[in-house]
Amino acid sequence: MPTERRRSRFGAAGRLALFPARAAARASKGPLEAAAEEHLVPEFSRIADRALAGSLPEDLARSLVEHHVLERMAAEMAESGALDEIVAKALASPHTQELTDRIVRSEEVRRAIREVVASPEVRAAMTEQSKGFFDELADDLRRSGVEVDDRIEGAVRRHRRFGATAFAGLATRAVAFGIDLLAIAVILAVLAGFTGFVSYLVGGLHPKWLVGTLVGGGAIVVAALYLILFWSLPGRTPGMYLMGLRVRRGERPPSVVRACVRAVVTWISIVPFFLGYVTVLFDERRRGLPDLVAGTEVVYDER
Repeated sequence: MPTERRRSRFGAAGRLALFPARAAARASKGPLEAAAEEHLVPEFSRIADRALAGSLPEDLARSLVEHHVLERMAAEMAESGALDEIVAKALASPHTQELTDRIVRSEEVRRAIREVVASPEVRAAMTEQSKGFFDELADDLRRSGVEVDDRIEGAVRRHRRFGATAFAGLATRAVAFGIDLLAIAVILAVLAGFTGFVSYLVGGLHPKWLVGTLVGGGAIVVAALYLILFWSLPGRTPGMYLMGLRVRRGERPPSVVRACVRAVVTWISIVPFFLGYVTVLFDERRRGLPDLVAGTEVVYDER
């Protein structure tokens, strides 16, 4: 080795001669470090400050973006599983939970949530979503009603009608009529509440038989007006609208007179256990007794 040759060349005397220089070097190590801290470190700090105050940070960030350094680092961490571990530790940290609770409970976040919920865009989206849900529900109910119409008629007449028919069957008409009865009951309940309030203000109505007569007659009038107005104006009641049905004479809704006749015969058809609608199962245009008398027919609105 060169060192061994050098040592063998100088010998013990040479090493003894070099000892003072080595001792001086060791002794001077402390002052050199102090001088570096006193002069070089501040100078390096000033150089770093000038570099950071210039365009170096922007150039460095631009270079990181251009060379996709962060993406490569994230991909490498995700592939190695280090990213999942970091995220899991961060989410499990009590400080993270505390910070999340503070953010959620802050007045700024609550105010932002209230503003978002009350925004016209959110209300429109919720309305559209609700409308879409009810439309789908109504469509499913209509399709099921049409299938039941055909099954009932096929079971009674022992054969199915050839092809699709435009005339409404017994099941869909029954569901539509049930919805209308519910709507009429709601209207009567509102009117009864209003009447009771007026009666309370005037000290009650007497005699009781007169009250019963007025209530019964009022219910009949309300139900008749409900059916006549919806049949003669739009050609369908709310229940018929939900089930996709329409009553018509020719291609137009029936007149008020025919709607009145239909309402009276409807009442007559209902009283003996709905026997007035048995003809729907046998008539080629699926007409009940009210349709036969008033000259109307009930059809599927979409066909």
